[in-house]
Amino acid sequence: MLRKIASLGAMLALATACGSGSGGGTAPAQSPGAFTPPKLEALKALGKGEGQVNLVAWAGYTEDGSNDPKVDWVHPFEQATGCKVNVKTAGTSDEMLNLMKTGEYDAVSASGDASLRLVASGTVAPVNTALVPNYADVFPGLKNRPWNSVNGVAYGVPHGRGANLLMWRTDQVKPDPDSWGVVFDPASPYKGKVTAYDSPIYLADAALYLKATKPELGIKNPYALDDKQFQAAVSLLKDQRKIIGEYWSDYTKEVQAFKSGDSVVGTTWQVIANLAQADKAPVKAELPREGATGWSDTWMVAAKAAHPNCAYKWLDWIISPKVNAQVAEWFGEAPANAKACKETSDPNFCKTFHATDEGYFSKVWYWTTPISKCLDGRTDVACKDYSEWTRAWTEIKG
Repeated sequence: MLRKIASLGAMLALATACGSGSGGGTAPAQSPGAFTPPKLEALKALGKGEGQVNLVAWAGYTEDGSNDPKVDWVHPFEQATGCKVNVKTAGTSDEMLNLMKTGEYDAVSASGDASLRLVASGTVAPVNTALVPNYADVFPGLKNRPWNSVNGVAYGVPHGRGANLLMWRTDQVKPDPDSWGVVFDPASPYKGKVTAYDSPIYLADAALYLKATKPELGIKNPYALDDKQFQAAVSLLKDQRKIIGEYWSDYTKEVQAFKSGDSVVGTTWQVIANLAQADKAPVKAELPREGATGWSDTWMVAAKAAHPNCAYKWLDWIISPKVNAQVAEWFGEAPANAKACKETSDPNFCKTFHATDEGYFSKVWYWTTPISKCLDGRTDVACKDYSEWTRAWTEIKG
């Protein structure tokens, strides 16, 4: 699996793509602050396939054997359904959003910082999960969540999930840290060797730390920040900027930075820790005591899909046990389908990625698109939307 993941240089797309906004088991199944989306209907019945399906996807989600002849779930899908797969690989969530708005694509593997934008703009329609048989076996902790549903209506099917972990070099960072405080301490002894994820959504990491350390701010959800809470997170990241050695988005570069010692502590993904350890770097990665942000991608169907039947067939295929296991191992994430764990080539894969550990994921606040209507249910204030987060991130980085 590690060798395969290493070949996916474009995996950095996940960063701006994935999403969530509520902690796995600690947050409500649907945020009470949800908005009212355009009135659109889900497909009522599954018909004959149209012969093709046009997808927008992250690299590694639609493997057809071209990267590795042994890794191919696209051609078997085409043979089973008669739906030819045409794929446009996107590099960022913004690119995904813009591609879907052209009306040329039928489905998209949206991350949490894009999914609500797709819903609010009427670009994607609700999904009739009854027409996706394998949805029944998706982990309950991934269903009806704030980044894939609105007002109890599903807008897609979960693909996989993962947490943003704290990683450090065990030979240089002592004692072993158990808090995000190690990356936010302005007097850090690791100044110049601290690394952080390069995306506006990283503001949620700062907010999550403040939620635990400054309860007087009243932060309930790191994706629902009023002006005072938002400015506190921005201030924390501006202070952090002084000790940052580099921001990362390309996971291969983070692996190299930890191997060389240019970075000794910072945010990471489990797959990056696995790769670094496989390359003999003395690193360890853990979920800190404050919890962490994370991601769960969602396959969504275009409101004006030209090939809706083939799109639904793809949704069911990609979360079927065997295929979901293949995707998870190739990409480096926990599968969405509970039955996928019996299909992985590595019998310990699901344990490594905490696939069945809902207690673990209850501490993860999955990326979710921040909107002005507070996702924590408050109605007496306005929250900062993603455009504000983007402007602030540009200012933070200078």
